[in-house]
Amino acid sequence: MSFITPAFASGGAAPAGFDLMSFLPMIVIFVLFWFLMVRPQQKRMKETQKMLSELQKGDEVVTQGGIVGRVAKTSEQYLTLEIADNVEIHVQRSAVSAKLEKGTLKSL
Repeated sequence: MSFITPAFASGGAAPAGFDLMSFLPMIVIFVLFWFLMVRPQQKRMKETQKMLSELQKGDEVVTQGGIVGRVAKTSEQYLTLEIADNVEIHVQRSAVSAKLEKGTLKSL
């Protein structure tokens, strides 16, 4: 005796129309994902771009590699950082991760 045949035979016909309610949970999850993940990231990127564009000579910064220094020169894409007396390095603007408060270098 086969139980598989009656199980398939009792199945109803597939719905014939588009049901918006079946996609509603997916839409809600997408909207939540957008507001919880994408929007805050965009806001952080704007703040970082603003900070990088406002860097000027004398600002104290830390790079993504952890190097702390004072901006000696600026150009469109590069900065010259003074990391010790008479020791300067060139880094890309995008390598700066944060601007420090004035006087931070003296406390190190």
